[in-house]
Amino acid sequence: MDIFRRYAPFIQDFIYRERWQSLRAVQNAAGDVLFNSGDNLLLSAATASGKTEAAFFPILTLLSEEPSASVGVLYIAPLKALINDQFERLDRLCERADIRVTKWHGDASRSAKERLIKHPEGILQITPESLEALLLHRKAAVPTLFSDLRFVVIDEIHALLRQDRGRQTFCLIERLMRLSGCRPRRVGLSATIGNPKEVGRLLAAGSGHATAIPRMEPGKEHWRLSLEHFWKTGPQSGSGERTPDDRTPALTDTLPLDTPGEAAPRGADPGIGYIFSHSAGKKCLIFTNSREECELVCQELRQYCEAMREQDHFLIHHGNLSASYRESAEEEMQRADSLKSICATATLELGIDVGRLERAFQLDAPFTVSGFLQRLGRTGRRGAPAELWFVMREEPAEARASLPEAFPWYLLQGIALVQLYAEERYVEPPDTRRLPYSLLYHQTMSTLASEGELTPRELARRVLTLTPFERIRKEEYGLLLQHLLRIDHINRTAEGGLIVGIAGERVVNNHKFYAVFQENVEYTVRTGSETLGTIVKPPPAGEKIAIAGRVWAVDEVDHKAHTVLCTLIKGRVPAYFGDVPGSIETRILERMRKALLEERIYPYLQRNAAGRLSEARTLAAHTGLKKTSLLPLGEKIWALFPWLGSYAFLALERFLKLHCKERLGLKGFTSARPYYMIFSMEVGEEEFFEILLDEAEKEFAPEELLYEREVPVFEKFDCYVPEELVRRGFARGVLDLETMLARVRGRFALQDCDRPAITG
Repeated sequence: MDIFRRYAPFIQDFIYRERWQSLRAVQNAAGDVLFNSGDNLLLSAATASGKTEAAFFPILTLLSEEPSASVGVLYIAPLKALINDQFERLDRLCERADIRVTKWHGDASRSAKERLIKHPEGILQITPESLEALLLHRKAAVPTLFSDLRFVVIDEIHALLRQDRGRQTFCLIERLMRLSGCRPRRVGLSATIGNPKEVGRLLAAGSGHATAIPRMEPGKEHWRLSLEHFWKTGPQSGSGERTPDDRTPALTDTLPLDTPGEAAPRGADPGIGYIFSHSAGKKCLIFTNSREECELVCQELRQYCEAMREQDHFLIHHGNLSASYRESAEEEMQRADSLKSICATATLELGIDVGRLERAFQLDAPFTVSGFLQRLGRTGRRGAPAELWFVMREEPAEARASLPEAFPWYLLQGIALVQLYAEERYVEPPDTRRLPYSLLYHQTMSTLASEGELTPRELARRVLTLTPFERIRKEEYGLLLQHLLRIDHINRTAEGGLIVGIAGERVVNNHKFYAVFQENVEYTVRTGSETLGTIVKPPPAGEKIAIAGRVWAVDEVDHKAHTVLCTLIKGRVPAYFGDVPGSIETRILERMRKALLEERIYPYLQRNAAGRLSEARTLAAHTGLKKTSLLPLGEKIWALFPWLGSYAFLALERFLKLHCKERLGLKGFTSARPYYMIFSMEVGEEEFFEILLDEAEKEFAPEELLYEREVPVFEKFDCYVPEELVRRGFARGVLDLETMLARVRGRFALQDCDRPAITG
């Protein structure tokens, strides 16, 4: 009650109107830090626990008591849709206190932006890319705009911590502080943070404030979780025995699921039919791992509607759809009486309110525990348990398929994600290994374009002192600047200063410069006067494309204007948006192995999934996979199961090919990253391990895992970075050499999979 009494009257009135009986632990904890200290705040609590209100109630109270002479709060979010959603919530809350809220992104009102420039005040909501553009093109306005900035709130901070986009965000905050002379406190919000201490350190870096991380008892989490498996054709895996006594901690409810109806379109996928059957008459989210799959699933579900003579009740939402399509889907889902379901990618994974959802589906397994928790957390609000149904699908293995292809990798991955959190509360930690040379180029060009002419010493002082570049050496930066002079991205003036060169201007003046993540060349798709969204690699006129959950005939492709004109038709075709599969941590692969080799029955597995897991376990036992990671396939062909994450697996591939190939007599190497490798060799099992161990004990530089003259462009702006730095960044910042060598030195042995689970 002390925190409640400290709130401003308009905040107290809001709480009364919402009929809250008491404050939650997260709100008391946030209020204590923000009211009673000068620290930053890292707030990690379950989805729908009230984190946004917990942070903003005290912030708005302080802002109302002592109004800021400029923008008082800078709210940074990774998605425009999240900003739009939070804008409505904050605007209603701030209306009575006369605190203005302004959203600033590509789809936001230009007049509202201009009004804020003239009269800086209140709360500014922005994406990292729009903040980059603001510092680049409105530098003169920044000191006035943020001179009295009190708080920077970073929402869904976990979504930024494992990529250059997060490092860019921290660069921008530090540059803004220097330009405006402000020292705002920082507030990070997320439901899924791994290693909070390290995240707190990153949040504090360059801020001048320590970071407080309140510890709150999570309480018992109630999930309704289901995992089912389907072969796309042929008979299913049958019934698996389930033992009700063996229950996983925190998984308090399981779902006995009905068999979907028999009526289906010709050649229908039974997994999609299962989703159709169990989403009928409900408001649901259907998550996929790519935009291509999102399009295909929506097409198939709509075909089910047509076959069943039902009205179409499926919507679609992903990043390549036009803003109007996405926003209309969000508005439809927010309607209390809506019973539609929406097929989505990660664009709806974060904290966007799409109404009270009854159920979420996940097609196959996501790549991270964080992603699983975020998708689960879209449901279960307002006191109801969170509910997620995994639907795993496989093509039946061909008669001549190899042994590794017979294992259900996505099924094992889904189990591993659930069990890691249930047993250990494990969530992926921030990635601090990267050497951000691509971002170094980006911030160098952005700083020069914003500031104008700078001496090399002054440019280095402004860029290298940004916290994300603390591991970059001065000689490496000198190498980058010399390279940029050679390729005309920067020029030297007669006075010896540096400015953006002609080639550099072409990069900086393109709107795609603001984003540091990879993008494809996109074509805008239109039908009549309506914009549907964007695609990459459009087919020629007369062919078909998939977008907005429907199929279209291509009428005309304008390669100069990057536009595609099309007409709606019936049918089904795959979509292509240039998606890249996500990376997986080693801990997940290790837990997949345990799921395959232990005897435990997971209570959320449904009939087919339990049967499929039982088949896989029997196969693993018969082949000896519990005793070794290297299995013979006949004819000197072997399969290696290293149980390593994506980048440690990649390091092992290169180690075998570049350091062990001759001694092993290695040939015919293929891999299904990060699950297994298949190759032929001239040695036996014991000699294989001895050779690997011998080579691992030799000293060698990480760069020796690169091929001759290889320049592995990995990040967006690597193409403008000196080859030497690109090679170094990939070898020392991408390849996980340390984890790989540890596994080799341990002869690929992992801990006993039958040990008792950690209950956490």
